[in-house]
Amino acid sequence: MTDQNYIKATIQLAEDNVARGGQPFGAILVTKFGTVLAEGVNESYIDHDCTAHAEIQALRNAGKQHKTTSFTGSTMYASGKPCAMCMAAMIQAGVEKVVYCADDDVGESYGWSTEYLYERMQRNFGEQGVEVVHVPLDEKTAVFEQYQAKHGKGSNEQMKD
Repeated sequence: MTDQNYIKATIQLAEDNVARGGQPFGAILVTKFGTVLAEGVNESYIDHDCTAHAEIQALRNAGKQHKTTSFTGSTMYASGKPCAMCMAAMIQAGVEKVVYCADDDVGESYGWSTEYLYERMQRNFGEQGVEVVHVPLDEKTAVFEQYQAKHGKGSNEQMKD
């Protein structure tokens, strides 16, 4: 399938989702060999979950179906421009490429622009509009040491350039 075919499929997912009370977004996660790993739709209103965006739902579904959190080399097809939260999740999961349809110029007139969240996330940590309080405790180190003894370093290692 071509990028255009996958994008048309995400639009159909979004349309079906709107018909059932969801938001107008669909996503499909595909391997570099063209195998569909999972689909997702924005179910934030349905599940009362502000993180249930289409791309994240596709990652969640793929993780459950394939018993992994790593989708290195995959492509995410999305009916709309992914927000900063979804982009962060895709980076964390190793998604290599994002192909999307509706950009901020389209989304803005319907109340779906991602521009403002991306701008807010550019600010320094603690200056993004949420009060942040750091409470460092020595006890926290033990949990990291326990994890590392069992599993090695955490998955954030893969995000280093």
